[in-house]
Amino acid sequence: MSQFWLAKEQEPCYLATPRVHGGLLFLRAMTKEPLEFEKPIVNLEQQLAELRDRAADSDIDMGSEIKKIEDKLAKTMSNIYRKLTPWQRVQIARHPKRPYTLDYLDLAFDQFLELHGDRHIGDDESMPGGFAYIDGKKVMVIGHQKGRDLKENLRRNFGSAHPEGYRKALRLMRLAEKVGVPIVTLIDTPGAYPGIEAEERNIAESIAFNLREMMTLKVPVVAVVIGEGGSGGALGIGVANRVVMMENAYYSVISPEGCAAILWKDSKYATEAAQALRLSAGDLLEMDVIDEVIPEPMGGAHNSYDAAANELKKVISRNLTELESLSAEELREDRYQKFRKLGQFKERTGRKTLRLER
Repeated sequence: MSQFWLAKEQEPCYLATPRVHGGLLFLRAMTKEPLEFEKPIVNLEQQLAELRDRAADSDIDMGSEIKKIEDKLAKTMSNIYRKLTPWQRVQIARHPKRPYTLDYLDLAFDQFLELHGDRHIGDDESMPGGFAYIDGKKVMVIGHQKGRDLKENLRRNFGSAHPEGYRKALRLMRLAEKVGVPIVTLIDTPGAYPGIEAEERNIAESIAFNLREMMTLKVPVVAVVIGEGGSGGALGIGVANRVVMMENAYYSVISPEGCAAILWKDSKYATEAAQALRLSAGDLLEMDVIDEVIPEPMGGAHNSYDAAANELKKVISRNLTELESLSAEELREDRYQKFRKLGQFKERTGRKTLRLER
């Protein structure tokens, strides 16, 4: 059993040791915060635990009853997790125990050395970054960071970076370019900070400047959407040669609630908005907005940090290896063509989906 600590309650939360049953890998996190659509699974898990306790206490053979519940649990998990709606994936992307940038830096990278400050205003702790190694390759890693409790969220600004966060990110990218090191960005933000202080320091200009300057970088850039990919806040570190997404992340011009408030005048229609926005990894892969989907443990990355980090590590390392052979000019042209084709699409006859033209 592995464990991590919940900062709010200061008590351990255990991750179940993986075990295979009926071809499915049980990686359920025993958390106190199941999502609404997960409640049938939680109820079956409780029944299974009660049966096992009863069998252990009374020395009665309850193997057949336990097997029935295990089979039903496996079927229920498969039905729910293999048919997730876009809104359900948004909920998983926002799960409070989902691994964040610093978790992946600890599990998928080695020797992370954090660098601070934008050399203009100060340091934005919602956008950590620095040198690290992945599979022996030296890289510059930059990402959004949320908090685990209220105190840390205030420190990290709930993962919504200020202008100095984006300016720090660009400073680190230019440093990576100077020393010939590839860049990896980990995107997980509901959006850039929209407050008065951010406007005073020109948040729009800082993001727009990043979009332009990232297009000109002469080193490989790989961006990974690990959770929420909200609007310009995500794009500010998202202009890359390869853009990949975790299976249960989302990437969108606006949040489902924001879209619902505009189109339906009520945020309660967020479920319908999530469907209309086509913000899930599968839809974005079909439209060529992203290049690859990183599989997650059943139920989400929060159910096994190690498994999620291993998959992320493999995909990043492979993409960096593929980009190593390109020259500086080829990298810039590859990046330009990737984003130039977005928005060119046609409707296919007999299909309800849209696909980008090649």
